Amino acid sequence: AYFTVKIFKPKIKNKRHIKENPFYVPLTAFYIFLGAYIGILFVKAALGINAKVMDIINKVFKISVIIIFANGLANSLTTKGTFVNKIKEKINPDVDDAMFKFILKAIKVVIYIIAGFLVLTELNYNLNGLVAGLGLGSVVITLAAQDTAKNLFGGLVIFLDKPFIVGDWIEMDKYEGTVEDITFRSTRVRTFENSVVNIPNSVIAGNSIINWSRMEKRRNKVNLCLELDTPLEKVKIVQNRIKEMLKQHDDVIDETIIVRFDNITDNGINLMVCSYTNSIDYASFLEEKEKINYKIMQILREERVELAYDTKTVINRS
Repeated sequence: AYFTVKIFKPKIKNKRHIKENPFYVPLTAFYIFLGAYIGILFVKAALGINAKVMDIINKVFKISVIIIFANGLANSLTTKGTFVNKIKEKINPDVDDAMFKFILKAIKVVIYIIAGFLVLTELNYNLNGLVAGLGLGSVVITLAAQDTAKNLFGGLVIFLDKPFIVGDWIEMDKYEGTVEDITFRSTRVRTFENSVVNIPNSVIAGNSIINWSRMEKRRNKVNLCLELDTPLEKVKIVQNRIKEMLKQHDDVIDETIIVRFDNITDNGINLMVCSYTNSIDYASFLEEKEKINYKIMQILREERVELAYDTKTVINRS
């Protein structure tokens, strides 16, 4: 067992590390059974072992090999395994540890189920009736646990599609907040009210999700409604000054700046101010937005331009 592991892991020099390999113990058991089996083959004539007994010995040896290697393969599926971690890095390096452990446990169950079927085959059991019984049982279980099954498939979709990871700020139909944990049954989100909501994965899989954390830039748009009697020269001056102010602002992306005479409304002249900022984080975005708003108000006051507001004239004919 030691030399077998050494052949497949030549870079390992420490004997303790070799013996800690998940295949070391199963290989040790395999070589013990193999030695005993070969020994029986050599002495079966001398001991007078008949064909019926030899058939039983062959079955025991095959079953032992199946169990030993199924156990070794299952034991190798740990979060500490190099091969397993390489697969994780290729598929989804940001997958939650709890979800990753759950996936490994599910694979282990599948391995043991396959091993069980192989053992039953060696024992000459008719698997047709067993499979039919399992089929009927699976229907009953599925009907009794439809929601659980939907959540499991929803978790698998999240794992494969990766619409978000732990730490992302997401928004969907009724929920918005930061993702704290992702399991196969549900996703835990901390809302901006600091409450925690566990959303079933089936709900997430069936809804559109906005991942605000993956924005490359954030838009800031302001509509300024100037009074109708504002001179057009003043409108032009305000427009140019706001544009220059935004160009001088460090976090504003220059090529995205738009300051236009957008519309004429019943209340006044609409001046649209639109730009994108590099401040993606919501708190820093609000800070930058506040600075821009202060400067816009300062420009309006310096140019003595007033903002319009909704007015109605009521005529009393009595």
